[in-house]
Amino acid sequence: MSHLLRIELPDVPGSLGAVATALGMAGANIESIEVVEHRPDGSAVDDVYLNSQPGVMPDMLVSAVQKLDGVRVLWVSQYSARGNLHLDLEAIEVITNDPGQALHHLTHLLPRIFRSDWACLAAFIAGAVTCVEKTSNAPDLPAEATTWFAFEHAQRVDVQDSWDGWNNTEVAAAPMAGIGRIVILGRHGGPEILESELARLQHLATLTTSIELTVESDG
Repeated sequence: MSHLLRIELPDVPGSLGAVATALGMAGANIESIEVVEHRPDGSAVDDVYLNSQPGVMPDMLVSAVQKLDGVRVLWVSQYSARGNLHLDLEAIEVITNDPGQALHHLTHLLPRIFRSDWACLAAFIAGAVTCVEKTSNAPDLPAEATTWFAFEHAQRVDVQDSWDGWNNTEVAAAPMAGIGRIVILGRHGGPEILESELARLQHLATLTTSIELTVESDG
């Protein structure tokens, strides 16, 4: 069975090797490891993709890793899709090769890039916020989404229990200055959206905005 573990560990030589050894002894085969973030406090966050042997439960893997000094599992879930930071470059290639559909491509590539469950490109139309492009499972936007257009950079959004379809969801929104749009993504059940992910989201949003403005001026 395939799982994704997001692990916080000391950012020193040998830490990742110790994690790999602990997971192997617990009955898991590592498929790939992605460094998600290096932190100023001397720690790092890694995403570990692995296949576990029959009968090996996720809590067994978590226990094995958290026995190591300074190591903490932030999130674990069954996860069949793999991804890494190279997906950013793949997305940029798709968007630049088909600039006329840049907004469409950005919206539908975000779930794969960030392992989110849905994405939405929103506009403020006739006094209401509306998804003008979205993945099939994106929820309806709350009235509070009007305030997200004031964001100067990508931010995490505090989800309210009263928002239908948003419970237990990590949400981020990024402005697309110049075209009056914001791009939103949601990840049910975690993991937490990190600062490094917000920076990547804003980079993609800014690049796509530039391409869209070029297309509009050429048209």
